[in-house]
Amino acid sequence: MGRGDRGETMPRARCSDQPLPEFVTALEQFNQGRFFEQHETLEMLWRNEFGRLRGLYQGILQVGVGFHHLKRGNYNGAVHLLERGLSRLAAYAPACQGVDVARLISETRRCYEQLLSLGAQHLDAFDWSLVPQVHWTSGTPPTTSTQPEHHIG
Repeated sequence: MGRGDRGETMPRARCSDQPLPEFVTALEQFNQGRFFEQHETLEMLWRNEFGRLRGLYQGILQVGVGFHHLKRGNYNGAVHLLERGLSRLAAYAPACQGVDVARLISETRRCYEQLLSLGAQHLDAFDWSLVPQVHWTSGTPPTTSTQPEHHIG
């Protein structure tokens, strides 16, 4: 059990639960290539989650920040964060919170491998079309009564 803002005990979220609207927003930001913004949104969720989903939030956050570093030409930062994000996400495959985690891992790994083969000196040759989108297992994000339906990838 986690603690709410007022110290009350709250049930911890599970992979089978509906995603929070903020999580959906973070994934939209990721899919738009707004990796810094997705970091800010996911960091807020990650800092407030003390259960199973903490690693999911952190793994996607790290992958996004890895691509942010790549955009800025920081080879070492990109490699390090993609590596950490991939490692963290492995526990959530094939799917969690309606996210196709296995696909995100596979597509991110392809980027990671290309980065390693290019090396820091050839970073400008990176194929940006390989950067993954986060996909929902149902094709669209699960909806809740407080969340309008959005389409992500």
